[in-house]
Amino acid sequence: MRIGELAALAGTTTRTLRYYESRGLLPARRGENGHRTYDESDLKLLRQIRTLQDFGFDLEETRPFVECLRAGHPEGDSCPASLAVYRRKLDELDALIGELRAVREQVAGQLVRAELAAEALVPGGPEPGCELGGRKW
Repeated sequence: MRIGELAALAGTTTRTLRYYESRGLLPARRGENGHRTYDESDLKLLRQIRTLQDFGFDLEETRPFVECLRAGHPEGDSCPASLAVYRRKLDELDALIGELRAVREQVAGQLVRAELAAEALVPGGPEPGCELGGRKW
């Protein structure tokens, strides 16, 4: 198939495919007429890349999965290098989750303090207005 067909099937653009080709993730095969040619295995590579990117993997992190597929494995995540990327990504996600939990605790603490301060200012009265940039909200 030609580049436009592959892009449409993969849900991407021809520009993206050329970029992947320049990065060595997509093979650069050309037919006798000089046009790029692709097959179903290329579509499988693209789907693997797109799925991983949807999960938050950067383009370079997809390389071991692409290489695993090119080596003939039916799934791109069955090779040791792919498994190592999964492990690193899980460690990264766990660290981010920890950071988000800490921020959430700080925001929750600020909310409790702010609510107590608001109640102390006007016990039983109307909520005070907030002025930001000279405008009342």
